[in-house]
Amino acid sequence: MDLGIRDEHALVIGGSEGIGLATARALLDNGAQVTIVSRDPSKLAHAADMLETAVGRPVRHFAADITQAYDVAKLTDWLRSGDGNGGARLDILVSAVGGSQHALFEELTDEAWLMNYEFNVLSAVRAIRLALPMLKVAGTGSIVLLGGAGARMPYEHQVVSNVHKAGLIALTKTLAAELARFGIRVNSVSPGRTRTALWTRRATQLATERGVDEEAVIEEFTRDIPLRRFARPEEIAAMVAFLASHQASYITGQSVLVDGGIARGLL
Repeated sequence: MDLGIRDEHALVIGGSEGIGLATARALLDNGAQVTIVSRDPSKLAHAADMLETAVGRPVRHFAADITQAYDVAKLTDWLRSGDGNGGARLDILVSAVGGSQHALFEELTDEAWLMNYEFNVLSAVRAIRLALPMLKVAGTGSIVLLGGAGARMPYEHQVVSNVHKAGLIALTKTLAAELARFGIRVNSVSPGRTRTALWTRRATQLATERGVDEEAVIEEFTRDIPLRRFARPEEIAAMVAFLASHQASYITGQSVLVDGGIARGLL
């Protein structure tokens, strides 16, 4: 299916690994011109090189920590000057920053709540704020936020992440109504457990603590997934790319689960 995004300009925040990197690849494969942003310069440059080798086209990249106001200001200036996105044009924004924190409620300090809020929610707010002037010019802009299935079916011992991922759904629906008059659509994708480097690190840590094999840990976490496996980053990225595209031109304000069936609620 042709997504109709050839030569459109996309910005992927958190595009150096995992779902963000897979999303950048999906957009590139459909002909978009992509800029990726991440806070780790070496990892970012490596990701850009991999993408360029795979698609045979240049991939712009800029190192910035979206949780730091100074870095956001630098990124904003770079983009709006035209240095980062071909004449300050932007059609698609993907915010793929975020993560979970495993802890009991009683273990969480105010600082932990605030840090996770900045990482999961305020990072998306800042990304949208910097992109909005350029998306308004496009007139058919699309924003896709990466959330988590825990917003719809809260995971045990992840209270802080469950709360903030639910906040992303509220942000999605509120902005979808507010920005529709500019022709801008806003959607989010709520992935379930996905085999990313982050999950691999967690499985390795748990395996070491328990004295078991890493694959045994992964298998344990698949038992409550109806499809009995983790998602591949490319499977989540396919939905992100679709929602960002003109094939989804009448879809806005939605949070789409891509979770292997783990969240079983009706709403």
